[in-house]
Amino acid sequence: MVSDGTHATGPRIVTDPARGGRWTSLTSGGREWLWHRDEPRRHAVRPGDPFADAGGVEECLPTVRGVPDHGDAWTRPWRRHGDEEHTAWPGFALTRRIRTGAEHTVVDYRLAAEPGTRFLWAAHALLDLSHRARLAMRDGAPLRLYQDGGTGWRPGRWPSPAGTPLHVLGAPDGTAVGAVVDADEATVHDGPDSLTLRVEAEDQPLSVALWRNLGGFPGRAPYRSIGVEPMLGRVFALDGAAEGDTATVPPSGRARWRLFLTARHSQERTH
Repeated sequence: MVSDGTHATGPRIVTDPARGGRWTSLTSGGREWLWHRDEPRRHAVRPGDPFADAGGVEECLPTVRGVPDHGDAWTRPWRRHGDEEHTAWPGFALTRRIRTGAEHTVVDYRLAAEPGTRFLWAAHALLDLSHRARLAMRDGAPLRLYQDGGTGWRPGRWPSPAGTPLHVLGAPDGTAVGAVVDADEATVHDGPDSLTLRVEAEDQPLSVALWRNLGGFPGRAPYRSIGVEPMLGRVFALDGAAEGDTATVPPSGRARWRLFLTARHSQERTH
């Protein structure tokens, strides 16, 4: 008899505190989930520099697009204190704690800032995926579609707004689109493997951003890159964001949220 078996694990995360707290590895069952590219600028970035796309996972806060490009956190040195990692710059102090369990890896975040401060956060995760990979989110979820890396957006529904099959993470076709989906969970399926990312936060807008670059970006020397990014907020840019589209620091001066990651591997077993 042949049956399908599925095994869930908490993936192991490796970070680089000295270089923006970037996640350099996300592994489970021998698979590396993070995509990387050679980007010499990444090793010497300073606050305010244009984004240096080296792959991995970058912490984007207090914005994703806009100024500063991809936020401040990815350009700042982080420090380890026990089981926590911490960075700070004028007006903000961000702390995270990573715990790997048998089934899930949990990343707890804590942001200290002036009460009422509006912000966006994204775990800008660029994944190493085959051309057959697919992305699952809640069917019919409202989304904002950003065409070809632009700043303007139009409304739609997951998974195929305006006839664009966002769930298909396929071969290069010369396109690049971004979307922010009204969902708190996304699962990437790639052959026998899957990776689920879920974000939780009390009284904050939650979403999952997708950057589906199938060789349409940048204009010179384009490449394929797939970003699946749990977010606080519903837009890419803090500047010009409408009321309710951003996260807000509560009266306590402390915003908290949690990211769950689960990896699964399915295989045929013969008995």
